[in-house]
Amino acid sequence: MDIIPLGPGFGAELRGVTLADVASSDEAYAAVRAAFEEHSVLVLRDQDVTDEVQLAFSRRFGPPEVTKVGSQGTGSHFVILSTIGPDGKVVPSDHRMQMRARANQLWHTDSSFKRVPALTSILSARVIPDQGGETEFASTRLAFERLDPEMRHRLENSFAWHDYAHSRGKIAADLASPEERAALPPQCWRMVWRNPVNGRGALYLASHAYAVEGMEPAAGLKLIEDLAAMATAPGTTYLHAWRKGDVVMWDNRATMHRGRPWPSHEARLMVRTTISAIEADGVGTMRPPFWQAAE
Repeated sequence: MDIIPLGPGFGAELRGVTLADVASSDEAYAAVRAAFEEHSVLVLRDQDVTDEVQLAFSRRFGPPEVTKVGSQGTGSHFVILSTIGPDGKVVPSDHRMQMRARANQLWHTDSSFKRVPALTSILSARVIPDQGGETEFASTRLAFERLDPEMRHRLENSFAWHDYAHSRGKIAADLASPEERAALPPQCWRMVWRNPVNGRGALYLASHAYAVEGMEPAAGLKLIEDLAAMATAPGTTYLHAWRKGDVVMWDNRATMHRGRPWPSHEARLMVRTTISAIEADGVGTMRPPFWQAAE
């Protein structure tokens, strides 16, 4: 397997390995897992992707999430990110599916609003627009390392609240349904998590985060926004231009990402599997400590 660096200090393309290899070979899995811990974002191109192959690959990294209420794919292990309606046509620009796509264009970390957040997300390109629709990544690990020592120490002892309805409310007040609000109450997490393999710290924030424990609300939100802006400053991100057959996986403990716009009349279909931050043996991958700081 060859590892080709992609981004400014993070991200890599893996060549000479397939999803099926990782699903069936302990040696291939170990090599890809090591690259994942080191590079945070991995790109595998020209993959023969089916739902079955993607899920088998995904299971090597831990237990897959069950897709939440209100999403395409609810109750399965797949999140369907699509603007294609039941009739096979692209839905109008004011359709809820299009609005949810716009919400994903905010910088975010998958599943930070859940009781068990995510280790990794694995996204495959099924139908891509002729232009636009890229996914942009930022390393919150490198962002943390750019901070001065005093701020790093402060943040290691700070906690932020995350809420799905908060980020969706930036697009439309009712974009998060009552069922989603009931199923996804706010969660409180450390603002810095350390990788259990290499010990490197990373910021944990983005658009779902709305408050800092112990801070006045406006001040806490400003801190979150300032840190996110610093982490995503020009020259610090990797923009992935999709090709059919691409599979990209990223470390939700150490990155933020966002979708980029595309013409609303062009179809886009992506399929995501998301792996909980609990290994198969029940050990958390985001400790210490892994669980909530406050109720």
